Amino acid sequence: MSAHPVHPAHSADSAESGLTSYRDPAWRGRVTTFVIALAVLWPLLVWSEFKPWILLDAQSLQATGRFLLSFIPPAHSGEFLLLVAEATWQTVAMATAGMALALLGAIPLTLVITELLSISRLGTGRIGMVGRTVRQLIRWLLILLRSVPELVWALLLVRIVGLGPTAGVLAIALTYCGMLGKVYAEILESTDPHATDALLYNGSSRLAALFYGALPDSASELVSYTVYRWECAIRGSVVMGFVGAGGLGQRMDESMKMLAGGEVATMLIIFVLLVAAADGVSKMLRRRLA
Repeated sequence: MSAHPVHPAHSADSAESGLTSYRDPAWRGRVTTFVIALAVLWPLLVWSEFKPWILLDAQSLQATGRFLLSFIPPAHSGEFLLLVAEATWQTVAMATAGMALALLGAIPLTLVITELLSISRLGTGRIGMVGRTVRQLIRWLLILLRSVPELVWALLLVRIVGLGPTAGVLAIALTYCGMLGKVYAEILESTDPHATDALLYNGSSRLAALFYGALPDSASELVSYTVYRWECAIRGSVVMGFVGAGGLGQRMDESMKMLAGGEVATMLIIFVLLVAAADGVSKMLRRRLA
């Protein structure tokens, strides 16, 4: 019984094909993407003067250590906790009132720009010129409202209405009206149109088509986004306090200027608990609507 000789070239080709089978076929695309991302990101880092190594400088490390050590222990005197509780409640009230005003503006604007609720499109499948013009104007208004951050609105309104939570409430209402109107319309547009179209074809009003056609499919997503925006409004209320809009942020700004690290630590802990509570409310509402 004789063994067939193996040709050296044939064995080399087999080995090469075996190595090729273990090679990632997408490696060229990944390397190209990495190189392009690095080529784009590096000039941006240079232009933004991003220098993280400054944190490792000896003076920076000493300042950081002194600052963090001042956080221990957190301030816990009864008088201070009472002041912080009042500021915390003011922050929550500011965020909630601002969200309520934003909803009062966003809901009717959403009804106007949502093409799913348009009655004129039912016959021809196209929206009339007047309807398109009105919708575009409302979209530009929403773009204007959400393009200006709430902090900038607060800076402007503090000079108009003076220091205090009123400026913060109005700033949240303006910015979040633009955000909510845009996202609400997108969520409603992404729902199945059959139920809504059937209601509109049979003479239903736009509100009835919204409540019985579009909302059942999108209620969970709408509530989840609304609660998320309320959580963002709480964070924004704290930030706006640094420009004189009241609440927990203004109290924190005063403590930081006095280098009272313990007071800052206490307010940071309360701030984290606030965001955690808002996240818990969001989960509870989503579970009930599921």
